[in-house]
Amino acid sequence: MAIWNSHFECMSREEIRHLQSERLRETVERVYFNVPYYRHKMQEAGLGPENINTIDDIVKLPFTNKSDFRDNYPFGLFALPMSEIIRVHASSGTTGKPTVVGYTRTDLSIWSEVVARTLTAAGAGNHDYIQVAYGYGLFTGGLGLHYGGEKIGASVIPVSGGNTSRQIQLMKDFGTTILACTPSYALYLAEALEESNIKREELKIKAGVFGAEPWTENMRREIEEKLAIKAIDIYGLSEIIGPGVASECEYQCGLHINEDHFFPEIIDPETGEVLPEGEIGELVFTTITKQGLPLLRYRTHDLSRLIREKCECGRTLVRMEKSLGRSDDMLIIRGVNLFPSQVETVLLEMKEINPHYLIIIDRVNNLDTIELQVEVDEDFFQDKISQLQSIKNRLANNLHNATGLGFKVTLVEPKTIARTEGKSKRVIDKRKY
Repeated sequence: MAIWNSHFECMSREEIRHLQSERLRETVERVYFNVPYYRHKMQEAGLGPENINTIDDIVKLPFTNKSDFRDNYPFGLFALPMSEIIRVHASSGTTGKPTVVGYTRTDLSIWSEVVARTLTAAGAGNHDYIQVAYGYGLFTGGLGLHYGGEKIGASVIPVSGGNTSRQIQLMKDFGTTILACTPSYALYLAEALEESNIKREELKIKAGVFGAEPWTENMRREIEEKLAIKAIDIYGLSEIIGPGVASECEYQCGLHINEDHFFPEIIDPETGEVLPEGEIGELVFTTITKQGLPLLRYRTHDLSRLIREKCECGRTLVRMEKSLGRSDDMLIIRGVNLFPSQVETVLLEMKEINPHYLIIIDRVNNLDTIELQVEVDEDFFQDKISQLQSIKNRLANNLHNATGLGFKVTLVEPKTIARTEGKSKRVIDKRKY
């Protein structure tokens, strides 16, 4: 299968480390002189740009956390003035404030490049039709795949999410060959196809690029069987660049990290120490080419391990194992990040509600569902049914505004949510990965 950029994707280890060292030095200078937050953190640690000479010195640098985005909201981590930022995206934050990311023209070119590598590894080329069924807008998924598709010269179909019957019809009419969406939506499309009047034989789809949520090998096999395609895993996060940080090749044996742009580390989530080669820990990324929002040692909270053996495909880029879970309490629902603390913030703003709740996540017809069971305050529980319905509707609306997710809200009597002496169980996730 083709490789989009063999010069960078197949470099020797010596060459890639030399390149990473050079790019890390440039990045450290950029953030030290242009981002007050990083300059302060480095000075606190007694560091200046002169102390970072090779990629091995990266362990001296401070970590960056999601909370740093909140503390510097909205543009405080940007390394360039807004006159040079030509695109802004955002994802959900922990307190209602979104995590804001900015891109220069060069950053967008890098993003297109790494997604072009992903699509090429999935078997796409300039004769393909790529149906992008990720959401468009502030979410990075849709536009990330869109520009990567254009980069390789493919015909991009920007359908966005939803409207499943139309998705299937356009697959047939336009001759879609590559599908890009969440894996759960791919399964939902497969089941909807079986119930439609369009037969699988009428479609030309050959591969799918699926990400934005966790999925298992069993789920992959089910997608591949039902849609008769090759299902390729893609990994990314808005803070680093969006989709395209890493992706699988045809051998599906780990995700190749584009380490000429994003330097990975695996750390102990408790101590922050870098773990020995091959051990499972928290994945950390440093962006070494980004201009608008360069990040030092960003803690993803995704658990994985790195694989350095050369892949059969010929790429020498280090691989990461499929994410094995989280080291924090973040949930991923329909591609949207959700923290229980976001729900608590909404509940505390409503006097009719007690902050005793339970979030129940399930998967129905291969689509995620989310229910919030929450106690009503005793002073309001005896109100008329119409008044309780009004509270329920207002809460559902507030949750949607804060998180971007549609909740099924169930009001329950006071003191019916189980209490524990230790850490409260706030989430029940019934999905099978």
